[in-house]
Amino acid sequence: MIYLEQLTNTNLVETYVITAIIDSALCVGAGGSSGSLADKSIVRNSEGNLLIPASQVKGRVRHECEKIARGLGWAISESPNAGRMVIRRNDAPEDFQRDEYKIPDYEDTYHCLISQTFGNPILPSRAIFDDLICTEESENLPELLRPGVTINRRRKVAEEKKLYFLETSPANAKLKFTGEIHIQPSLTPERPDFAKALIWSGLKHIHALGGSKSAGLGWLTWELPELKVDETVWQFLLKGKKSEAN
Repeated sequence: MIYLEQLTNTNLVETYVITAIIDSALCVGAGGSSGSLADKSIVRNSEGNLLIPASQVKGRVRHECEKIARGLGWAISESPNAGRMVIRRNDAPEDFQRDEYKIPDYEDTYHCLISQTFGNPILPSRAIFDDLICTEESENLPELLRPGVTINRRRKVAEEKKLYFLETSPANAKLKFTGEIHIQPSLTPERPDFAKALIWSGLKHIHALGGSKSAGLGWLTWELPELKVDETVWQFLLKGKKSEAN
């Protein structure tokens, strides 16, 4: 259930600016487009600026946060399977039967820490990501093509007639991609708000974005605003290992 009064009250939304500095060439795109020799063209906005889509950033952050939460002992619902992301109370596994997974006005379901932060089919996401945009002038970023060839993993040789070209950003240019994260108020204000600490931890676990990461593309470092986390938040996150107490 989505409450419009919560979404429209912008005074309650916390906004943070984050920047990804690309240490190598970046390849974020889709199928080839007209006017380019690339089989996979790099993504640009309507003004011609290079960008990293918000969906890719949020998806990677969510994945890293899932690994962190599981490492801390929390039970995490299975994404992106919609049928397994919402845990019904009448047949919930024992690991999900916790007070920390109860949300007001959602009396029939349990919601893990990841769903409480990034949403699921019935719970709205608290974290809203913007595209990360490079503001470098487009005329300073010429089209760069990097050749590649498909490898037959079984035979360990190159496939015939499988040469392709990727469009990338300039290598070693230290391009900055900047965007914002908007964090909505917690649905459980009586508990420590762990969302920001979890998201920041997830971001710091991401060292590359885009395609061909194994070939050295998309490696990056982050510029993140300083985040002060109360000790009660860390103590709450450590409770994942105490599921037997619930």
